[in-house]
Amino acid sequence: MKRTPIANLIATAVFCALASFIVVMRFYGVMSNIPVSVALMLWTMATLCALLALKVRKKIQQQEIGLDRSQLNPLNVAQCMVVGKASAWTGAIFSGFYAGISAYALLRYTQLAAAQEDMPRAIITMCGALAMAVAGVFLEKSCSVPPPHDAEPA
Repeated sequence: MKRTPIANLIATAVFCALASFIVVMRFYGVMSNIPVSVALMLWTMATLCALLALKVRKKIQQQEIGLDRSQLNPLNVAQCMVVGKASAWTGAIFSGFYAGISAYALLRYTQLAAAQEDMPRAIITMCGALAMAVAGVFLEKSCSVPPPHDAEPA
């Protein structure tokens, strides 16, 4: 499995930011408030990905990857890598989406009371999504196992 290119994540976030800005310009009046639960979910996933990355990295450094009960199963490491990849893409999409909302709210901050109310939530949610993307990339990178040495059996 290839690693997720950082440039693709950034391009996705920029595209989502521009798309959401255009949509929010048209439909801001009928949108509901940004729920706090979205920000909590994104920050929770970012924390879980970071903790999982630290655990997997520690097991790999201590060479505790294997099929013994005391070891971390290689299939679980591969599953963690998939979770990291999914978290990175999800974080990029959501950070772009909420960056577009934040940009619109910033432009209308002095004119609309709703923009003043939405601005802090949009920024906190955007930062949570960005943290989730970074933690996902960190988890994905932490799950890569170095190849065995020539003298060691595979």
